[in-house]
Amino acid sequence: MDRDEITKMIDSFPSWFYEFDLKGISTPARAEGALIKNVQRKDYFFDPLVNLLGGSLKGKRVLDIGCNAGFWSLQAIESGCDFVMGIDGRQMHIDQANFVFKVKEIEENRYKFVAGNIFDVDLQEFGTFDIVICLAMFHHVSKHIELLEKITEINDDILLLETRLSRIPGAYMVIQQESLNDVAMAVDYSLTMTPTKQAVFSMVQQFGYTASMLRPNSRHQSGEPHYKAGRRRAFLCSKKTDCSKLPAEVEKVDRRSELMDVVGLGAQWLRRRIPGLR
Repeated sequence: MDRDEITKMIDSFPSWFYEFDLKGISTPARAEGALIKNVQRKDYFFDPLVNLLGGSLKGKRVLDIGCNAGFWSLQAIESGCDFVMGIDGRQMHIDQANFVFKVKEIEENRYKFVAGNIFDVDLQEFGTFDIVICLAMFHHVSKHIELLEKITEINDDILLLETRLSRIPGAYMVIQQESLNDVAMAVDYSLTMTPTKQAVFSMVQQFGYTASMLRPNSRHQSGEPHYKAGRRRAFLCSKKTDCSKLPAEVEKVDRRSELMDVVGLGAQWLRRRIPGLR
């Protein structure tokens, strides 16, 4: 495709969530600072996964759940995976992903993108996957156990999960409401549930994973305020891989950390009700 064709195709989509460089032409991500934010997210949770596996995903089959326009699928390909499959509930995102991979000239036998509600797709039809990535999607659903059931049936080893979190202490789910008209939010029910840190650990351990919660550093927090506030974290979960040498700082969930969450929530409540309080 020449530059005019690429530009015309980019403009044909009503919105882009991620910023891609397509032969020198950038897709217009709707959020300011999207590029640097996702570079920081990659450094926070994706690069440690690749480094844990020896610096490459060669020989791995990857499933990207809630793939959007294929940003993380592309990271998997560029990290050397043999094959990546992306699933998203919106056809627009699948069309964007296929367009991005075409412009990037990725071999067609190395990827597949499927449009459909994850709860309706028969994942076993596509074989097993060494790595499943579920990034910024877990808090947009209400059937977390069913989702993990589907994942564990086809996942041989690693689950990389990034989610928004509730900071209340203990293993709980907090009900939220989302607009089905927003392309970055839920696709089936407007009622969604946000887990606490302990709830994530409890759920993945139920399905045979050991889990490590990664601690974002100050660089990662600068692009994603929810990291700084403790309201978003990545979890690297494994069935077989030894994660004891994970090249990233691991964050503990204990009474002290939960107490700090309570203190933070109290301070947040006060700031909302007392003008000028810092």
